[in-house]
Amino acid sequence: MPAALPPALPSGGAAVIVAVANTRNDHGTVRVSLCPRRQFLADACPYEGQARARAGVTVVTIEGVPPGEYGAQAFHDENNNGKVDRGLFGIPREGVGFSRDARIVLSPPKWRDAMFAHGAAPQDIRFSLRYFMGAKTPAEWAADHPAK
Repeated sequence: MPAALPPALPSGGAAVIVAVANTRNDHGTVRVSLCPRRQFLADACPYEGQARARAGVTVVTIEGVPPGEYGAQAFHDENNNGKVDRGLFGIPREGVGFSRDARIVLSPPKWRDAMFAHGAAPQDIRFSLRYFMGAKTPAEWAADHPAK
């Protein structure tokens, strides 16, 4: 009798290419996490990527994402300490953003506002960072920090 074949491994999935707009400067890193519903807004999501920050738009590619529903969360880690720095009352000092530009109104966004479906093919998504302290856009940053 021939030996049984091992079970098939699940497909590695396809890339999600995330264009993170409104990155106010080129300091640090833009970090993006793709989270299924049960992990949305958590610190640890199963699919993560990062790229050196670029003033304007920073593109982060996350490979091997299986089909499913996800919420993307991003932050501009300007000082490269691996976390969102917060000020008084927990207000982020660094830019944060969510897929579908889900609104942040006195609390983090709701899953239904950030959720997107990902299939078997590579996918591009785009959303903007929001800054609650300091310069809110690349133009404001440049005006506040003129080249020497």
